[in-house]
Amino acid sequence: MKKPNRLIHESSPYLLQHAHNPVDWSPWGTEAFDRARREDKPVLLSVGYSSCHWCHVMERESFEDVQTADLMNRLFVNIKVDREERPDVDSIYMDYVQMVTGSGGWPLTVFLTPEQVPFFGGTYFPPEPAHGRPSFRQLLEAVAEAYRTRRTEIDQHSASIEEQLRRATSAETERSAD
Repeated sequence: MKKPNRLIHESSPYLLQHAHNPVDWSPWGTEAFDRARREDKPVLLSVGYSSCHWCHVMERESFEDVQTADLMNRLFVNIKVDREERPDVDSIYMDYVQMVTGSGGWPLTVFLTPEQVPFFGGTYFPPEPAHGRPSFRQLLEAVAEAYRTRRTEIDQHSASIEEQLRRATSAETERSAD
């Protein structure tokens, strides 16, 4: 059996379920983002929860697949979040995915800068291209390539997205105060 990843010390049953994936998962925290800065890698954030059907499908198809895990581990710092444990994190990045794709759901898959700013995201990605979606491995390679070769563009896009999220959150807070 593979050595457990960084999730082995977590208390969430959902995170513990992923502790023996070949993906080198980290929990949400400064350690993972510091590592992303140090290694100059983008972050792959995966948010899900225990009773999510498609979360389990994506785990079986991608996160348990050694080739996919090797690609994830080489190209990204991988963070796994239980949305029931961290609804704050889920809410921020779900707002982003809904804003840029028009829909949302779980598993939530978001690519972030080491400064925690999203620059691409979606929900479930299949192991093979299907229904107009790239395979998860194709997506991983394309996102990593864009991060390496189009960093200025990503930083500009991220700053714009960050401002849009700030405005949306501010407007939502004002509406709920009325």
